[in-house]
Amino acid sequence: MTELKFTKDHEWLRMEGQVAVIGITDHAQTALGDVVFVDLPEVGREVTAGEAIAVVESVKAASDVYAPITGRVVEVNEALTDDPSKVNAEPTGAGWFFKIEASGALPDDLLDADAYNAFVDSLA
Repeated sequence: MTELKFTKDHEWLRMEGQVAVIGITDHAQTALGDVVFVDLPEVGREVTAGEAIAVVESVKAASDVYAPITGRVVEVNEALTDDPSKVNAEPTGAGWFFKIEASGALPDDLLDADAYNAFVDSLA
């Protein structure tokens, strides 16, 4: 997980060149419970870091998913439409939500795995 970066809103991102693959963290999917629906953003949408751009619904609650970086949505994980349980099964793998082509530097407030784990521990 060393290549992953995290937000305090429980999103993760992995850079592939100028494109960030983004999803929710294992902590977030565990807290949500069984994911039953994911509302993904439109491809081509321009987003700003911190903007709510997707929704994940579980048997317990619905939560916004935020863009951790500024840029343009270039792909969404259509597989989640048919099988949203991928978010629970592989939150940092097949359960990714969308890809954003970055339009600038990464925000300074992204956390590495150790800092994110310490943040999650502080919530308990």
